[in-house]
Amino acid sequence: MSTSIDIVRLPILTSYAKTSVKRIFALDEKDNILDAQLTGDLSMGTNLRPIIVKKETSLEQLKWKRLAVDANNMLYQFLSVIRLPDGSPLKDSRGNITSHLTGLAFRTTRLIAEHGILPVFAFDGKPPILKADEIEKRNEIRKKYELEWREAFEKRDYAKAFSKAVMTARLTKHMADDAKLLLHLLGIPYVQAPSEAEAQCAYMAMKGDVWAANSRDYDSLLFGAPRLVRYVTISGSEFMPSRGVSRKLRPELIELREFLLRHEITREQLIDLAVLIGTDFNSGIRGIGPMKALKLIKRYGSLDQLPNDLRSQLPRNYAEIEEIFLKPSVTHDYHLAYESTNEEGLLKFLCEEHDFSRDRVEKVIERMKGQSQSLKSQRELEDWFDK
Repeated sequence: MSTSIDIVRLPILTSYAKTSVKRIFALDEKDNILDAQLTGDLSMGTNLRPIIVKKETSLEQLKWKRLAVDANNMLYQFLSVIRLPDGSPLKDSRGNITSHLTGLAFRTTRLIAEHGILPVFAFDGKPPILKADEIEKRNEIRKKYELEWREAFEKRDYAKAFSKAVMTARLTKHMADDAKLLLHLLGIPYVQAPSEAEAQCAYMAMKGDVWAANSRDYDSLLFGAPRLVRYVTISGSEFMPSRGVSRKLRPELIELREFLLRHEITREQLIDLAVLIGTDFNSGIRGIGPMKALKLIKRYGSLDQLPNDLRSQLPRNYAEIEEIFLKPSVTHDYHLAYESTNEEGLLKFLCEEHDFSRDRVEKVIERMKGQSQSLKSQRELEDWFDK
């Protein structure tokens, strides 16, 4: 099913579609998409939730903070959530998927312009060889959900179809390239990582070039990010497709030093703990979750010191996994300054090539112009205090 990008303006939808989409998206008074958050995407990462040390923060507290965003993670969110009620992604008249461009153009620019949050996007490069099994596993999961989506769609069970479709999102190289072009035209900086985007985010945070890493996953902590911010949402809610309901959500701040001190472990031990649970590079040991892994690492100190019955279940290459987190492949060549919006290029790319509404794109341009002036004033204030 093909549709113009103007699908995000709800009055053109049926009443059924409008009701369904409002359950998923945060909307303003003109029915424009403000936000899209989803539980249950395929970007797994390491499950540290039961032992994580976090505190609630707010968009106001993040104002003028530069955040290194895992671009692939965020684009998967947009591709998963920004869909028609039957589960079909948004497309232009040529059949190109545009859900991810919708999220970047309308949601991301509002975070910048209205809340003063300054994202810097990092894109995945070539994945480590050890990630091949995880990638194949995710592809198999997608195939399963694609079949279930088609079955539900044919039965016209659209609620079920949508809940299955959100798990089928694929991010192609062409989509990623379009996202980079859009960011360039908007004047929003991005970095092409040589390998893992979260490693690049962590590196920039460790260097002090950004205030924190921003991702739904916890892996940037394993890569050494001193701060991780999760759930940077405008709506303050998250959609759970399996239940068809939303839950309240607030931005979370996790500080690595506080996390490690609370559990009396080192970052190296945190990585060993993650290997026991399972990472993007190994499956973990059956029956060992975060709490048990923490007890084992605190008792024995490292994977090398585990009893033989446990060590025999570790992947033979666990030292290589440790190395990926401790010495990841990153680039030092990046430019994180915001630039002026390319108005002509933006109108051509979004309106002429992807059928976006010109009126809506012009509003995005005005929004970014206002942000540019606010950012200039903020820099001048910081320079004055630094004198």
